[in-house]
Amino acid sequence: MTTFVPKEVQAGLDNARKNALKTASRLRLSVDGKTYPVLRMWKTGFAVDVDIAPTLRGLVDLYDGAIHLSQCLIVASEKDGGEVKFEFKRLTAVSTAPAIDFERRTDSPAALIAVH
Repeated sequence: MTTFVPKEVQAGLDNARKNALKTASRLRLSVDGKTYPVLRMWKTGFAVDVDIAPTLRGLVDLYDGAIHLSQCLIVASEKDGGEVKFEFKRLTAVSTAPAIDFERRTDSPAALIAVH
């Protein structure tokens, strides 16, 4: 039995795999007002389609649909198959609440009850 696959069939399989990853993932990057779909993400980086990804480097925003997840400082690491892999230099989660500049005590009262 042979494992040889013609080039046309292999290209079709690669395109089908990329399309499946694009539709399955809601993750996307936002850079200078442009968005790029993220094919897959792991703990230290993510992958973007090589055909649509420019040479990204620096600060980008990562979204899950409309939810802003994090700001990332990235660098391209390698091209593998039809993907460009990027590594995080810094990954900072976006907070929905403002930062506080004091320490919250655990024994502080939950509310103030006024005496009448």
